[in-house]
Parts: sequence; structure tokens; C-alpha cells
Amino acid sequence: MQCQSNYHGTRGGEEKLTIMIDTGNRIAAKAAIMAKPEVVAAYPITPQTTLVEAIAEYVARGEYKGEFICVESEHSAMCACIGASAAGSRTFTATSSHGLLLMHEMLHWAALARLPVVMCNINRVIGPGWNIWTDENDSISQRDTGWIQFYCSSNQEIFDTVIQSFKLAEHEKIVLPVMINLNAFILSHTSMPAEIPEQRVVDEFLGKHIAHWKSDIDNPTTFGNIIGPAYYYKVRRAMQQSHLRAKKLIPQIAKDWKKSSGYFHGDLLEYYKCEGAEDILLSMGAIGAESKIAINELQNEGQKIGLARVRVLRPFPTEEIIKLGKQANLIVIDRNISVGLEGVLFNEVKAALFGTSDIKATGFIAGLGGKDVTYKDIKSMCRKAIQGTSKAQEWYAMED
Repeated sequence: MQCQSNYHGTRGGEEKLTIMIDTGNRIAAKAAIMAKPEVVAAYPITPQTTLVEAIAEYVARGEYKGEFICVESEHSAMCACIGASAAGSRTFTATSSHGLLLMHEMLHWAALARLPVVMCNINRVIGPGWNIWTDENDSISQRDTGWIQFYCSSNQEIFDTVIQSFKLAEHEKIVLPVMINLNAFILSHTSMPAEIPEQRVVDEFLGKHIAHWKSDIDNPTTFGNIIGPAYYYKVRRAMQQSHLRAKKLIPQIAKDWKKSSGYFHGDLLEYYKCEGAEDILLSMGAIGAESKIAINELQNEGQKIGLARVRVLRPFPTEEIIKLGKQANLIVIDRNISVGLEGVLFNEVKAALFGTSDIKATGFIAGLGGKDVTYKDIKSMCRKAIQGTSKAQEWYAMED
């Protein structure tokens, strides 16, 4: 469903835009084609399939002019993106769960080759047992590949983050692939409104794609050759330096997009009612959005509590976490588990706080396998943490 509206934008004057009421997948597809990638590689997997189907519809209507490549597997989809990006093309793909895992080798390849591929991943459970609902173990397991990782909490944020991700990935100080994560069904198949700017707004924001290096017979470049110990560490160090630079660029790009579109989502973290808080909840994705209702009710009950929704897992916002830890006790909800340890966000928060004193952090694991996590559940977890009655990283509401 789509309807037209007028919006008085921050660019000055009346800006025409579309109010698009649709699923997260279809809104992601809209953002992708508005970024005008020269190549989209497509392979279906539930619950991602409707995203690439939507792009196929744009192809059929003549609204997408690039190359839409239907491949035989997710591994091939990433290979196609690697080849296209190495040839100098702006590229996009999407996947989910086992499809992301099948790409694993090529995720490393794309990052180490410094290729600015943009991909949407629909967070879905890893099997067996087979389950098509959401948790974050698929993308969490890829956090060390070198990809920048965003986690969205609304359909509007999905649209805006896809656009900003092309800007970030292709920036001359970054040149790395970007993964935009959204929870299966909670976002991918739920219709919500999103304001879609005019095409010229996106065009002006992104500019023409300029490949900072590419495979070119007129200007030969060594591509994927053997590299010895004396030089290999420099490749890894350069990736690390780009991630550190991304910590500064992500907020700046978010501010630039606000000037263009009017929307801002909180750069590395989204802060909600954190001023004066004695306890701060950290969460990601859809749980982060649901947490706002819990925070409102807890504050109405007299609790001094706020929310910092983590939007970016890689690069990890260490400095921001340290500032929060100095201000308040931290409560972390993970929709994932690093088996043998604990929830990944909780573990990384504790690593960020290492060496600081008098900081309390409490962790919960909730919502694995798509189990619903309501604002009432979130309130209950926060109360347990505040009262000091929770166990060491408690599995909340998980019946034995």
C-alpha cells in the first residue's frame, strides 16, 4: 500500500515524498533500487525471499535498470557481488540464516578484498531444529569477517540505513562491505509506514559511485594474490583502522542524511530518556524498539532508567559504552548466545568496561528461536536487575 503526501523537509521548501506502508523487506528493496546499484545478485531463502522478489518486480516494471542476476546459491550470490564490485560496480544482495552461513568464506573474501558490497540480512534461527523465526545467531556468527554491521528496529530505519550504508561502504576512508540486519517477521514481514524521499534526494546524497580501486586492464592491479607474513598483517591492520574511522563517519553520515531527508536514528546508539538515569538498558533490533514502552512505564513508576539501543555492533561502540557505564548500572538483553560463554552483546559490553571500577552490568538472554519478548517481559528483566535478584546472565522466560 502506498499513498502520496507532502513534507516540509529540512532542505527548505515543499518536498514531495511517498508514504510507503509496506513490509520491512519491501521497504529495504525500495531503498536498494533507489541507491541505483549496477548489480543485484539474488537467491531466495525464507524469510528474505520477498525482498529479492520485490526487486524482481521493479525489474519487470522497468524501474530498475541494473543487472539482476539470479544465481544458484547464496555462495554464488556473494561471488557475483564480489566480481561486480571488483569490476567497479555498486552492488547489493540479501540473504538470511543458512544462506548467510553458506556465504561465510566469501564474506571474508569481500572484506579482505576491500569491496563495498551492501547486503540486507534477515535475522533467522540456525537449524536444526528447523525454525524460520528470529534470533541473531546468524549475523552474530559473522561479526569477525570484517563487515560493518547495523541492527534496525523499524521499517523507516531500514530504508534510511540501507541508503546510508552505500555512502559509508563506498567512502574512501572505509571501502568495506556493510550488513544491515533486521529481525525475521517482526520487521521483515510487518507493514509499517516509511517516508520515501524523491529520487533526486538519494541521488544527491550518494553521488556517483566511484570505485577507489578495481580490476582494470588499462590500469592493472594485483587482485587476490599470494601475500607473505611480512605484509599480510598490514591488510588486517588496515581493515581495523577503517572500522575505527567508521565510528566517526557513521554519526556524520547520519547527520548528513537528516539534512537531506529529515530522519535521524541515533548513529552508533539510539539514546532514549537516558538523562539522569541510574540504570540503562542496552538492547538491539526489534527488542530495542519494544524496550521504549517498558522504559516509559518504569519511569512512570518512579524508576530512573533509560535505554541505549545499540545500532552498530561492528565497529563496536566501546567509547559510548564506557560513558554509559560511568553514568549508570547497565542491563543487557541479548537475542543470541555464544555457546559456552554468554550473550554476545553482554560479553562485549563487559569487555568494553574492563579495567573500570564500580560498574555493574547484568545480562539476560531472551527471544531465542523467535520467542516473543514483550514490553512486560522487558520490564520484568529490568526490575530483576535493579533489585539484584537475577542470576548470572539469566535465560529469561525460557521454560525447561
